[in-house]
Amino acid sequence: MAYSEELREQARQIMARYPEGRQRSALLPMLHLVQSHDGYVTPEGIALCAEMIGITKAQVAAVSTFYTMYKREPTGDFLVSVCTNTMCDVMGGQRVYDTLKEYLGVDHDETTADGKITLEHAECLAACDYAPVMTVNYEFYDRVTPDSALGTVEALQKGERPAPTRGARLCTLKEMSRQLAGWSEDRAEALADNSLGDATLAGARMAADNGVTAPQIDPATPLVKKENS
Repeated sequence: MAYSEELREQARQIMARYPEGRQRSALLPMLHLVQSHDGYVTPEGIALCAEMIGITKAQVAAVSTFYTMYKREPTGDFLVSVCTNTMCDVMGGQRVYDTLKEYLGVDHDETTADGKITLEHAECLAACDYAPVMTVNYEFYDRVTPDSALGTVEALQKGERPAPTRGARLCTLKEMSRQLAGWSEDRAEALADNSLGDATLAGARMAADNGVTAPQIDPATPLVKKENS
């Protein structure tokens, strides 16, 4: 796959964000960049990152397989992840997953024939206070049921973008990857919503009601650098 000069220029812009000699730090956003172009991290994308940064393809591949947000196989426009870890499982997460699996006809890390939806069996989505939780391209749909999850997926199949419970409006996997590469959201309406969940704020509100605060930091405190032993 031949990459355009425009994409290569974007890669150079990413590398320019980092100090001379530390361009290797640009690898994570560059992997998001190629994923925003191809829909997943292809062997060609790995080769491009290796060439531009000056490291081996094996080093790039090692990073791309370590982080789950980098997909190594063709992935749908919408990555549907259902948490089935302990809390979500107790609250019905596995039933949600099984319902979507049967309806879509795909299992973990598989994509529907039309290329729209990839189903993912997520170990944990770090939102136990809203269990069971499902995400679409990492945007949260809280306290889902088999019926509500199915309704969300059916809407995605129709070309709709159902509003997440919390956070910004839904975008495709490629759009999301472009943002993570460091480019702002192009859709003006996409940043219109950003709700916070009551369950997440419960502890902060309790602390405020009881006058509990964290110790203040003295800005004059010197930062002591430890000598190498």
